Amino acid sequence: MGAATVTQDLRALTEGPHVHRNLSTPQLVETAIARGEASLAANGALVALTGARTGRSPRDKFTVEDAETKDHVDWGKVNQPFPPDKFQALLDRVVQHMAERDLYVMDLYAGADRAYRLPIQIICEYAWHALFVKQLFLRPELTELAHHVAEFTVIAAPEFEAIPERDGTRSGTFILADFTRKVILIGGTKYAGEMKKSIFGVMNYLLPARDVFPMHCSANIGANGETALFFGLSGTGKTTLSADPLRRLIGDDEHGWSPEGVFNFEGGCYAKCVDLSKEKEPQIYNAIRFGSVLENVVIDTKTGEPDYSDIRYTENTRAAYPIEFIANAVIPGLGGHPKNVIFLAADAFGVLPPIARLTPEQAMYHFLSGYTAKLAGTEAGLGSEPVPEFSACFGSPFLPLAPKVYAEMLGKRLRQHDAQCWLVNTGWTGGVFGIGKRMSLKHTRAMVHAALDGSLANAEFVTEDAFGLSIPTACPDVPGELLHPRNAWPDKQAYDRQAQLLAAKFEENFRRFDAPENVRAAGPKVRNQAR
Repeated sequence: MGAATVTQDLRALTEGPHVHRNLSTPQLVETAIARGEASLAANGALVALTGARTGRSPRDKFTVEDAETKDHVDWGKVNQPFPPDKFQALLDRVVQHMAERDLYVMDLYAGADRAYRLPIQIICEYAWHALFVKQLFLRPELTELAHHVAEFTVIAAPEFEAIPERDGTRSGTFILADFTRKVILIGGTKYAGEMKKSIFGVMNYLLPARDVFPMHCSANIGANGETALFFGLSGTGKTTLSADPLRRLIGDDEHGWSPEGVFNFEGGCYAKCVDLSKEKEPQIYNAIRFGSVLENVVIDTKTGEPDYSDIRYTENTRAAYPIEFIANAVIPGLGGHPKNVIFLAADAFGVLPPIARLTPEQAMYHFLSGYTAKLAGTEAGLGSEPVPEFSACFGSPFLPLAPKVYAEMLGKRLRQHDAQCWLVNTGWTGGVFGIGKRMSLKHTRAMVHAALDGSLANAEFVTEDAFGLSIPTACPDVPGELLHPRNAWPDKQAYDRQAQLLAAKFEENFRRFDAPENVRAAGPKVRNQAR
């Protein structure tokens, strides 16, 4: 069946009395509650439980391999191939399943820059899923809806489970992307984040050909009008450091860097809310109100108050809300070319400096590496030592193309716009996890502010031995002894051994990349550090 026939089938699916199109927020809230899909918290947020799947299912994610994708997609564990005929058969079954149910259809956009935005349509089996995507993507004006023609369609059928022996999936859950039919097919999971990240994957596939660098990062703007980007894996402080009351938020997760500047892919935020409090993160806390969606958050049965410390369902509790719920948000989500790019790593080995200035080649090396560390006790099977985690481009699960495509775009943008890249360690200092201490948020904020306001540009820098990184000898409001990681360790030989251990992990990970020699040479050297 060709793409035209698929379009006809989807048009038929979205017509009729069972279809509820572009409902308002109150209508979706009322419907979700009436259908028993969700409940209302005391703060007005809609609360839904996602059942067995409380996060993404990367092993159940596939891309259709055909003439469009065969020579473009970076096939492997992340991008698993799926046969076109199996996709069509599964699509037919899902369409039949959806045709017998009430459907909630949302016409939306991805991309705040009108020159690059992608019109999308999301067909939901649940009203709360429709509210979720309404708040996370960009909402067309009423005058735009009449001319809205989707270029990609997402079908979310959580109550349809595949039969692996028949359908070719790994389990009853599936997330399938077909770039020829321009359809994303999701089934067997209620976790709403799959819809968000599927469109991110589409943008990561389409935009490089249009000279737009797609990025898994947050972005904000200072009082001086200068944009900054924050990259980092979970637990590194990306949300905390970018949600700065002294700066305006462009977006918290997904952006493009075009020839004109930076733009948010989304119209909302998807924040973790485990242990959330008004004191620690007032912007996020205050954004959770009527119109927001809470996933897997425990609600007090008597008062209706959310208990953000209760993780009985999952530690991955989430809040989705429109970005305008953040008081200092930039709307529309557009910014100029960044002057500073910050990579965040929570180094539990205690080796990386609190802040380092990177050359473009070092930036490309650390971008490809995408390093942070997992801690003992945070995951089943981890021992007593920290475990390095490498995620290419700080977002490998969402990259359809080879990592070098995105790394080359980063290097090109840094050079074109004379942007400075910084590596910031939000992890441990003075020793490995369990011996050293966690980097103070107060000191990290001071270093980030100094980088962004230009204070560090005038500092004296020295090169540390372990990773060849350029580090400042002084920074306002930060003790000087913290800036050089080796000096912060009482046992210098123990630091040298730990630095060599981490350097070897970096080198081993980097062997898998197709990178030019000057970028490969910008990494740490495994050598004898003893003095």
